[in-house]
Amino acid sequence: METHPFAAAPAGSPTLESLPMEPLLTSEFDVDPGSVYERLRSTYGPVAPVGLMGVPAWLVLDYREVLEVLRNESVWRRDVRHWRTRAEGRLPRDWPLLAGYEVRQTMFFDDEEHRHARLSYHSAMRPFQDGHTPEGWELRAAVARYADELIAMLAAESGTTGFADLAAQYTRPLLLMVTTKLFGCPVELGDEMVMDLWRMLDGGPDAGPATGRALGAMTRLAAHRRSRPGEDLTSYMLLSDPSLSDEQLGRELFMNAVYLNDITGNMVCNTLLEVLRGNATVRRSLSNGQLGEAVNRAALVNPPTANLCFRFAARDVRLGNFWIRAGDIVSPSVAAAHRDLLAVGSSHIVDSTISTRAHLAWGAGPHQCPSAARELAGTIVTTAVGRIFEHFARAELTLPPDQLPWRSGPVVRGLRLLPVRYELSAHSAARVPAARRGDDVAPPVAPSAVPAGGERSTSGLLGALRRLMFGGRKSGG
Repeated sequence: METHPFAAAPAGSPTLESLPMEPLLTSEFDVDPGSVYERLRSTYGPVAPVGLMGVPAWLVLDYREVLEVLRNESVWRRDVRHWRTRAEGRLPRDWPLLAGYEVRQTMFFDDEEHRHARLSYHSAMRPFQDGHTPEGWELRAAVARYADELIAMLAAESGTTGFADLAAQYTRPLLLMVTTKLFGCPVELGDEMVMDLWRMLDGGPDAGPATGRALGAMTRLAAHRRSRPGEDLTSYMLLSDPSLSDEQLGRELFMNAVYLNDITGNMVCNTLLEVLRGNATVRRSLSNGQLGEAVNRAALVNPPTANLCFRFAARDVRLGNFWIRAGDIVSPSVAAAHRDLLAVGSSHIVDSTISTRAHLAWGAGPHQCPSAARELAGTIVTTAVGRIFEHFARAELTLPPDQLPWRSGPVVRGLRLLPVRYELSAHSAARVPAARRGDDVAPPVAPSAVPAGGERSTSGLLGALRRLMFGGRKSGG
């Protein structure tokens, strides 16, 4: 970002509203967002005007400019109240993205309010960050156990050689199970919340009501844990900041559940995809036992968050070839920035076996994903990916990579499905079916996995997930 002596944009510089508004979310973007980013870059430079569902916005494309926006909190604000179009009443009330940004939650705070909330969250998450603490050890053991149970469920349904959708039948249920464990959901809240989060993330016709129900479930969870604290994130958040109301904590849990399921789930699927499609450097990292490195490389090639949350300019400032006016909306594109980074240093980044760790999948600057959450998410991803290749002797895509369907939006780009043909390895425990083929029964859970008092019923949750994953159908018919 260049510095200039002007207190405001000089006369004659074009405003966002005066420039042509090319819609970003088109069928071309769904199929090949990279070509859209490159066309915008060649036309406008590092920053381009685009239309997001009918609303003008600046899309930041180049790595240097994206880093500037992410790091400079004094200029680029997160609070939606800085958005001039909204403040002036010119934003359509039914604009689909507005509701999420109006949730008063840590990720949309600025300055001291943000720092205080972030410290409280980090304090609550810290026991789960370290694998040597009781909470951290149990959560990591649970992730591996859930992964094994889901693979056993696939084997019980489809056999030791068969077909599976590793997005719908493995990654999504795994992340939802981890959510109920981490948040300390009792049975009566767990199933309801899990199913509604799944419907919400699918974006189907029931997504709106499901979102409202999920928020309500999170608020009830907060009230439950206030009266019955446990060794879970919800209870530790209340301990870290007792002033949080049930509604406030519910909003925090809701947003964390969205990110835990959608972003971390995308990272699992994207890493699996890069291995399955034959990305040599990702495969080499995986075969060398460098699971974290394989995840980093997949995040560079295909970040789970294509475009990070909006920022709003606090004052007139020059970025790229344009002057951004105070109150303008800016969308920093991680996916476009990574393409820029790979193009600049392709020989080093693509061919080297040592990661630059330059990816922005976790964000950057004051609002980047907290270190405790990053470490936990990294553990979930590496465990989820590692267990697949521990159990599978062979796995191959059943669709060409360029024909896989994607779910593209203004923020997230994720696979709708990841279909594979698999063969279980000879030593996989999943080769012994946990239940008779066709029975609506989940694999057994070790007694030590179920806390006293029945707070969580993993096998009951697995049974509910099985009905969604397989549609309640019977095998062999």
